[in-house]
Amino acid sequence: MALLLYKLGKFSAKHRWSVIAVWLVLLLGVGASAAAFHGQMSNNFQIPGTETQRVLDKLKNDLPSSAGGSAGIVFQSEAGFSAEQQTAVAKALKDLAAKDYVQATVDPFSQQKQLDDAAAQLSNGEKQIDAAKKQLEAASNQLEAGKVQLAQLKLTLEQAVPPNPPALVAQYQAGKAQQDAAEAKLAAGQAQLSAKQAALAEGKKKLATSEGLRFVSDDHKVAIAQVQFKVSLYSLEVSDRQQVQDIVNQVTGSGVKVFYDKEITQDVSQIFGTAEVVGVVIAAIVLLIMLGTLIAAGLPLLMAIIGVGIGVGGTFALTGAIEMSSISPMLALMLGLAVGIDYSLFIVNRHRQQILAGMEIRESVAKATGTSGNAVLFAGLTVVIALAALSVTGLPFLAILGIAAAATVAIAVLVALTLTPAVLSLIGQRIVSKRAWRKAQAAIDSENAAADAEQHAEDSRASGAHAEPAKSGKGWVGPQPRGSHAEPAKSGKGWGGLVTRHPVLTLVTSVIALGLIALPAMNLRLALPDGGAEPVDSSAYQAYELTGKNFGEGRNGPIVVVGDLPAGLSAEQAQQKQADVATELRQIKNVKVAIPVALSDDRKTAVFQVIPAEGPASASTVQVVSDIRADGGNIKGATGVQIGLTGQTAANVDVSNKLGEALPPYLAIVVGLSLILLLLVFRSILVPLLATGGFLLSLAASFGGVVAVYQWGWLGSFFDVHNPGAVLSFLPIILIGVLFGLAMDYQVFITSGMRESFAHGESAKRAVRSGFSHAARVVVAAAIIMASVFAGFIFSHLTMIRPLGFALAFGVLLDAFVVRMTIIPAAMYLLGKAAWWTPRWLDRILPDVDVEGAKVVALHEAAAEREQQQDPDEKPELVESRS
Repeated sequence: MALLLYKLGKFSAKHRWSVIAVWLVLLLGVGASAAAFHGQMSNNFQIPGTETQRVLDKLKNDLPSSAGGSAGIVFQSEAGFSAEQQTAVAKALKDLAAKDYVQATVDPFSQQKQLDDAAAQLSNGEKQIDAAKKQLEAASNQLEAGKVQLAQLKLTLEQAVPPNPPALVAQYQAGKAQQDAAEAKLAAGQAQLSAKQAALAEGKKKLATSEGLRFVSDDHKVAIAQVQFKVSLYSLEVSDRQQVQDIVNQVTGSGVKVFYDKEITQDVSQIFGTAEVVGVVIAAIVLLIMLGTLIAAGLPLLMAIIGVGIGVGGTFALTGAIEMSSISPMLALMLGLAVGIDYSLFIVNRHRQQILAGMEIRESVAKATGTSGNAVLFAGLTVVIALAALSVTGLPFLAILGIAAAATVAIAVLVALTLTPAVLSLIGQRIVSKRAWRKAQAAIDSENAAADAEQHAEDSRASGAHAEPAKSGKGWVGPQPRGSHAEPAKSGKGWGGLVTRHPVLTLVTSVIALGLIALPAMNLRLALPDGGAEPVDSSAYQAYELTGKNFGEGRNGPIVVVGDLPAGLSAEQAQQKQADVATELRQIKNVKVAIPVALSDDRKTAVFQVIPAEGPASASTVQVVSDIRADGGNIKGATGVQIGLTGQTAANVDVSNKLGEALPPYLAIVVGLSLILLLLVFRSILVPLLATGGFLLSLAASFGGVVAVYQWGWLGSFFDVHNPGAVLSFLPIILIGVLFGLAMDYQVFITSGMRESFAHGESAKRAVRSGFSHAARVVVAAAIIMASVFAGFIFSHLTMIRPLGFALAFGVLLDAFVVRMTIIPAAMYLLGKAAWWTPRWLDRILPDVDVEGAKVVALHEAAAEREQQQDPDEKPELVESRS
């Protein structure tokens, strides 16, 4: 593979303009495609096959008017809503309801009036019933008194002499008729009272379904309106979202403040903000410090931008045909920038070292591509494997996300292996600063002088003259070949020397430190973000806070329940069933409100809205979703209605559960495939195991940091975490894939240097130090660059990406500096030659991928030896080119 990449680098250097032209045409073509064919991104994380999706599909067929998305609009009047302000709000909502993408709007003031009127009517009804009871009681008492009088009259009539006097008979008959009439009236009154009592009971039952539900706050200063759309919120155009705000914002002229749910305000069309630019600027500064010139520092940045332009542009071009979450291009951008800079940096740094040693430009480009480029290829391959493996989780949005990011990383590798050599050939010796040239020329001059002195001494000895031992014994003063006595002395200094001098202490301390950082990960709780995670000054956060404070936190995340009613019900019976189901739902723990909201024309499908006690991402709400599903059988037994759950809150719970189930097999696949790849690269059993074990340590520590900051709120003011809560549900699976790939990047670059030294004849322990010293500087720069790019996303305008940016930045720093540059060299120093052990049978069947580029080095050394044999008196010389 190294020889193939060597030839590729040589080809790219030789045909530089053609290679540059091909990449430019590709960049322009992808850009044009993105502009012409891009569609709308969304944050729809629903998964086919889940209950929420099945119930939503049923709702679309049975009750389409309730299948669209809904969002809240919060109105605030600090002095309380006046009649003028209420009229303005009603007009704005009516105008909004006229739009073709809106199904209906709910005027909070009219709804609250209906609730208040219903309560007042029931109160009046109770008073009327109490009065009627008193009247009937008085009538009953009168009737009883009349019965006594009539009985006495009858007794008198029976005892009269002569019997049955006409006057008494007439009196008795009149009293009897009056008594019968009173009894009939009392019976009618009692029947009427029973009817009123039944109506009152039914009214109370209906009112109980909305108990705790308000649309206007108790102090009359905050009102919440609901907008029902005809399509899902993820399908709502950005222009429509803006139009919603433009229409409703008209009420601000009357002194009303307006705040919108994040479903209305979110705009995922922009993926690059100020914070991300800051991260790239920091990376540029690191490059400038390391490489010394604007040209050299700008080259890796330019390569990364071209790779990202093609990768992310291609992703955008596909959004018109594929439903894609907003995090897909964001992750592709994040990774493309980070690995694009690093991969080009590795090749550029190797090329600079070689031309400073006097190597010809094109030959140096080819050799750098064959050596460092070989490591780039295999490092990039681990990242691609880890990301592409997201497609086996069975989660469509995650598969698209992984493939988009993997494709962008693959393009970054191709750019590094082809376009970087072409541009390096074009730049020539200007890739190195004048100061570096002068320093290198001085070293070569010293080398030439030493060679002249040694040659003179040899000539003197040959002619019988006696050279001065002190002078002739001064030895080599120029750059020494690897494996000489100067190299170990140099490699024994610095961090690598310190780590290998105290390997046991280093290992124990590092592992304990990572273990302590990882402790908070034991309390990891996953959910999708809600409005409470938005920036404090955002409209979405203000709406979330006002809603929670005035109407209860659960109002921010209602649960939609869909019921299958028995066939053949009358309208009254269907309403009774709805009330019965709502009553059953209210019995579930932490359910604050359960109300019927819709009924299909055929009275077979009913929709209920359940408002939990706490917010949508809270642990209690997750439990409410589970409890409702668990109680479904009891509800069907009591009411005959089969229920199912849908809506964003239930969908978020399903997504989090599915992601949790997908984590173990995904981790096994990624680790298994990468172990095989590392086995091929290093031809060792222990090196891949060490690499994987170190990754698991850094992964656990990364989770610990995320939980401490985003779930517990530690350093929340610094990281702008004002409302700590559950961690983004798909962060763990993405972090596993991305961090594993990036960790293997540094493993390849650090360990390939050790392998190269070992392959060139150094002892195993000395190879650890010398290999580390050769790779450490560039790996440190690469890790700082990558962490800087990721850190820029910690303050992204898209809050969903913030914890992911933190996790990746923190994970890269821990993995690069604690694991790859501390634990790995210490462990390999302790293992010694055993680190490179492979069973003979396995060594025979493994292909030789030559990641350290030994064949390229041998080819170059053979060519140099032939050239020296042709002209043995030629001495190295540097010629600075300013062309």
